[in-house]
Amino acid sequence: MSISCFHTQEGLLETMVSRSRENVSGFIIQGFSDTPELHISLFVLFLVIYLIILLGNLIIFLVISCNPHLHTPMYIFLQNLSLIDISFTSNILPNLLHILLTQQNNISFLGCMTQLYVFVSLASSEYFLLTAMAYDRYVAICDPLHYIARMSRKHCAGLITAAFTVGFVDPISHVVLISKLSYCASHLINHFFCDISPLLKLSCSSTFIVELLIYINGTLLFFSSFLLTLASYIFIISAILKIQSSEGRQKAFSTCASHLACVITLYGTIFCLYMRPTTSYSLKRDKYFSLLYIALGPVLNPFIYTLKNREFQSSLNKLRQKCFFYFK
Repeated sequence: MSISCFHTQEGLLETMVSRSRENVSGFIIQGFSDTPELHISLFVLFLVIYLIILLGNLIIFLVISCNPHLHTPMYIFLQNLSLIDISFTSNILPNLLHILLTQQNNISFLGCMTQLYVFVSLASSEYFLLTAMAYDRYVAICDPLHYIARMSRKHCAGLITAAFTVGFVDPISHVVLISKLSYCASHLINHFFCDISPLLKLSCSSTFIVELLIYINGTLLFFSSFLLTLASYIFIISAILKIQSSEGRQKAFSTCASHLACVITLYGTIFCLYMRPTTSYSLKRDKYFSLLYIALGPVLNPFIYTLKNREFQSSLNKLRQKCFFYFK
């Protein structure tokens, strides 16, 4: 889904940056040039993190794809979340690894805007997908008798399609406005990828409209998504507390604990990073803080969702045995 949306918007990105090429032909990604003695260590660290993300999320994607018994809404959502995490980190970490290894940190204007668009689109899609997952857990715990009807394959596909559609359409206005800003000062991006806040810092023209749009967008979409997720968990916790047996409460809570942990991590970082005025930004601090947002979630998600999931572990063992006998 993310790949097709990217190709759909590629022509638009080329058009919207054509006017800005007279202003700036490209940028320089600073990365971690302030600590050159750590480049090799950072390269190894990020390479290991990237491989863990790819392996962990690819295993989730393959296990769910190969087992028809896991083709339920909860696992279909998880499969799409894994696809987003793979695409999300692949948009940033390979380029960062290239910079750390070769010290070639130039990026074209179109390349920068494309990376920004893909980054924001996938991040947005993930938050909307998490909202859909919260609704799924709400129906499963609070209205289990109607779960099959309310979370049918058609409804599940509709929620996933809506999450990706809104996620890839909404950032267009942001990227268009950012691409039209004047960058007449330094072209050095004090970050390890093209993000909104360092680009706004580089602009010598007014960024008021862009910041206003970010706040309006954050209020209407992301804050609404957060409120829907919060409301779902208020009803979920209320329903769990009404369960008389402690074993029943523990079993019910275990079905949504992993999703709740993921939600807290992602929403906490997004509010700290973006929902504040640019005057309060500390680019050096935010650069390192962004690593948590970009790497922590995709690394932890495979462990959070699968370590104590007996159904998934059973499917993984069956797939492992099939692969063993096939290659034996």
